[in-house]
Amino acid sequence: MYGPTDLKKNVLITLDGQPYKVVEYSQKVMGRGGSIVNVKVKNLITGALLPKTFKGQEKIEPAEVENKKVQYLYRDDEKFYFMDPANFEQYELNADLIGDAKDFMRDGDEMDIQFYNGTPINLTLPKNLWLEVTYTENAVKGDTSSAITKDATLETGVVIKVPAFIKAGDVVSVDTDTYAYRERKK
Repeated sequence: MYGPTDLKKNVLITLDGQPYKVVEYSQKVMGRGGSIVNVKVKNLITGALLPKTFKGQEKIEPAEVENKKVQYLYRDDEKFYFMDPANFEQYELNADLIGDAKDFMRDGDEMDIQFYNGTPINLTLPKNLWLEVTYTENAVKGDTSSAITKDATLETGVVIKVPAFIKAGDVVSVDTDTYAYRERKK
């Protein structure tokens, strides 16, 4: 069981028999009265966002979620298809369940699918991915300021901001939560 202060971003909990993921967290300390924790949770089955407040010594049940390592195969108009490399079992997830993760998925990439009572409910990408820059404008000669950024299209088709010295063909690390450039592969 969790206490309210154990709830942090991305912690999985059970409310009313359904799995939720904490997407926002804030805590207020109330003198002698303990603390109040305000969270925004996302239902991992329906996708609905719900504000929730927990006080003092309330107990929150963790969600019993199973993670499986899968390989991304392909997509069609409505679904994404994955395979468990251990037993070759295949899973399909609706596009709305994939969300923004689609911006970073390449055929053959490994990622995790979370299962709740045997049903796939969520896809988890690595925090950072290395992707090749397929297109970006050339830097203006003489502009050596490190604060200058420009758009770069990555091999998955997503466009991010990168420093001016990045060129097509470079491989860069991208934060999959914030779409932020992290570093260039040496």
